Amino acid sequence: MKKTLIRRIVVAVLVLAFATGCAGMSTRQQQALSGGAIGAGAGVALGAIAGAPLTGALIGAGAGGITGALWEDIKKSLR
Repeated sequence: MKKTLIRRIVVAVLVLAFATGCAGMSTRQQQALSGGAIGAGAGVALGAIAGAPLTGALIGAGAGGITGALWEDIKKSLR
């Protein structure tokens, strides 16, 4: 019973943080965060296949975050 209550509180705090956390961010910051999240998700999937999901998540988050932060610059250079 106690673990269930703690889990619910943690989930509620995380949902609230995610729902309001991006309100004051710049476009570049939002893109870096989105890229990091997408990269981490893809990294976990690929890492799970290779047998190291945590390593995949860390590498994917780093690569995705950098790509997201630089996305506007990348698009401008391709024009």
